[in-house]
Amino acid sequence: MADLPGLVARHRRTIAVGVALLLAGLGFAALDALTREVHFADLRAAMHALSGGRLALALGFTAASYLALTIYDVLALRVIGRPLPWRTAALASFSSYTLSHNLGIGLITGGSARYRVYTAAGLDGPDIARVIGIAGATFWIGVIAVAGVALLAHPGALVLPGLTLGEDAVWIAGVAIVATTLAALGATAVVTKPIRLFGFTIPLPRPRHAIAQLGISVVDLACASAALFVLIPGTDPALLPAFILAYALGIVATVITHVPGGVGVFEAVVMAVLPGDRTTLLAALVAYRVIYYVLPLALGILLLALSEGRRQRAAGRLLAGARPVVASIAPLALAAATFGGGAVLLLSGALPALRGRMGMLDAILPLPFIEASHIAASLVGAGLLSVAPGLYRRLDGANIAARVLLVAGAAFSIAKGIDYEEAIVCLTVALLLHWTRGAFYRRTALTQTPISAAWVVCVGLVLGGVCWAGFFAFRRVPYSDALWLNFGAQDDAPRFLRAMLATVVALIALVAWRLFAPARQPAATVCPVTTPEALAAALAHADRTDAMLALTGDKRFLWSEGGEAFVMYQIAGASWIVMGDPVGPREAWPELLWRLREMADRAQGRLMLYEMSSAALDLAIGMGRQIIKFGEEAIVDLTGFTLDTPRLRAVRRASHAARNKGAAFRIVPADAVPVILDELEAISNAWMADKGASEKRFSLGRFDRDYIRQFDVAIVTVGERIVAFANLWLTANRREASVDLMRYRADTPPGTMDFLFTSVMLWAKERGYRRFSLGMAPLSGIDDRRLAPAWARISAFVFRNGERIYGFKGLRTYKEKYAPVWEPRYIAGPRGLGLIAALHDLSRLIGGRARPAREGRPVAPSPTERPVPPARQTLAMVL
Repeated sequence: MADLPGLVARHRRTIAVGVALLLAGLGFAALDALTREVHFADLRAAMHALSGGRLALALGFTAASYLALTIYDVLALRVIGRPLPWRTAALASFSSYTLSHNLGIGLITGGSARYRVYTAAGLDGPDIARVIGIAGATFWIGVIAVAGVALLAHPGALVLPGLTLGEDAVWIAGVAIVATTLAALGATAVVTKPIRLFGFTIPLPRPRHAIAQLGISVVDLACASAALFVLIPGTDPALLPAFILAYALGIVATVITHVPGGVGVFEAVVMAVLPGDRTTLLAALVAYRVIYYVLPLALGILLLALSEGRRQRAAGRLLAGARPVVASIAPLALAAATFGGGAVLLLSGALPALRGRMGMLDAILPLPFIEASHIAASLVGAGLLSVAPGLYRRLDGANIAARVLLVAGAAFSIAKGIDYEEAIVCLTVALLLHWTRGAFYRRTALTQTPISAAWVVCVGLVLGGVCWAGFFAFRRVPYSDALWLNFGAQDDAPRFLRAMLATVVALIALVAWRLFAPARQPAATVCPVTTPEALAAALAHADRTDAMLALTGDKRFLWSEGGEAFVMYQIAGASWIVMGDPVGPREAWPELLWRLREMADRAQGRLMLYEMSSAALDLAIGMGRQIIKFGEEAIVDLTGFTLDTPRLRAVRRASHAARNKGAAFRIVPADAVPVILDELEAISNAWMADKGASEKRFSLGRFDRDYIRQFDVAIVTVGERIVAFANLWLTANRREASVDLMRYRADTPPGTMDFLFTSVMLWAKERGYRRFSLGMAPLSGIDDRRLAPAWARISAFVFRNGERIYGFKGLRTYKEKYAPVWEPRYIAGPRGLGLIAALHDLSRLIGGRARPAREGRPVAPSPTERPVPPARQTLAMVL
């Protein structure tokens, strides 16, 4: 039990998938119990009995509800002080809600759509998060307010499955909810200042905005519930309060369970709360799901696909202002359409065929062909579920495979029962995929698309729903083993059993194959072998000493066409992380970084530039990277460096104290380093054991014999005994000098590391080096102002208050003793959640917890005395 939190953390994704599938299963079980007396033939008759007038009213109320949903974002943008045109807010809102209504997991699906729309409109990540939060709060205000009013208007006791609330309890609950809502509205007039939480500002709406939010959310829910209410024939208006309460509870259950689309859960809650004929109610719920959920999604997909495919034509000009946004959302929408097409094929295979059509088909095609087509259509549906994630990732192979499967699905739909409706759906989606094929440009193998938890949940939900629908439709057919071997034109139940078995087996085989297949890296990431001669030629152009990290042996290299410049990087997870600036002539930098950006994009990766200098800032901005100031690097000007100044008094005294204890300094040339390697290794091992440190990699050097012997080494001796050492990083043009790996014995005299630093600086000055790098001070030099971005305020907060985590202030104070000039260093990465994921991959890569995509010699940090971390080790310690 002591390790339970750790066990949960390690398996949280599996637990989340299991909980979601369990909740969906409970929803289908409840729905099955509530519809036990309902038969499929009666349900089909009830749906055919729905009049055109009722359907038209439902469509009208649906349109009004989605129009009200667009105002959620308009109000949220005004609350945060970033109003945008209604067209932009409407595109964001409609795209977000059509996806989240059908796919669930609104923060991911709907939030992704909003993010792409609003970033194109100039909003940053924190502002978009505020819009999502305020829009969500608006929705919940309406749900709570409507539920409270419905409780007040509900006559008598409220009977729920397993729970009965008396009339007084119902009234008290209604009064409490309404009073709380009114109190919250009143509070907006009293509390006017934004809330600050961990450096993040959350604006509160003004009274007029709060009232507008309440009003529009009530209108939205009223229209959405009315779209269902008008579909229920013969409903007593006196049941309206109970109906509104049932609808609100169904929405709450859908959001809480996170079941995609609330399939099964919403229907079960509404049927459990609302009295009446189960058959007509279930027919209304099925029609409502098609009208309120499926049709808006289909309309959105159609508009997005047409706009993406016809960029320069008149039909595409309707969304001309949002063309970049449409291009980014279209693959997500078409992935949803393909997944939906697969679900339609599976559902069709689980339901009885129309007798008249089967009679016509039986007279045309032989029975074995019909039976095979039925199973083939279900297998095509399973295949479409499998390729949908590849479409989301813009894979060209997924686009081709989906089109082939959709055309095959259309043919099999006709051959198994003349189901031309499904054939039209399949062919329409195939045409849209063909129309927008230019948006699917990544050439990564389809088999390398990861199996996500969301995909597992959605596929599990589809299979569960299809199985429930099949057993519901054939409830009157008694089960027997002989059913599996019955073949006949009217034997729908055996066909359902065989199709579901084939589908489940195919999906299990697919998942097993993907899980146990060996991991392979995209061919595009393989770079030519880097030779020492090529590295030496490029390093001759280096202006910064961190270019020497190219010699650690754990990097990948992308070379310019002329071979005079390179960029060093590594792949961790889905992140392509560049270490420092490109090395070589600056005119070659744009070509290198853009080529790597395109390679990462085609391999479904996210590119991040780590410890980038101001010299590469314009390139990173041009590539669309989000720029974050990581900290500042301390640079000492060696041209005027001398210890005989008042500012260096503390350093001078520490150096003299070490010299008085017998410390002596000298430089061991690289050719002579192998002679002392054994002694250096003993010092390093003792230091590691004493400090409890672990070797790192990627952005740091480590004690590796092949690595250390490439550099001159500065040593401090007491007598004939080496007590401290550091390998030197020196640029060929003598612009910069620095130290990398610095380690010392436990009995080293006080002040030894100051003595080592000053001695190296004076030695480098004598040889014409112009500057000396003392390394980074992370999170320093970042302004914490009211209008600064959230990351800057959080960084400044950690810098001021994070001494227990890491000595941020102490590190900068120590380096200030050397009177340096502070130069900014940046991280440039993807926007939004992608940046957080990239930083996580970076921390794992530096900490040695993530295995690089191609193994080489790992690298490690260069720990020294507590106040003086060596160059470039600080982020590893912070993360």
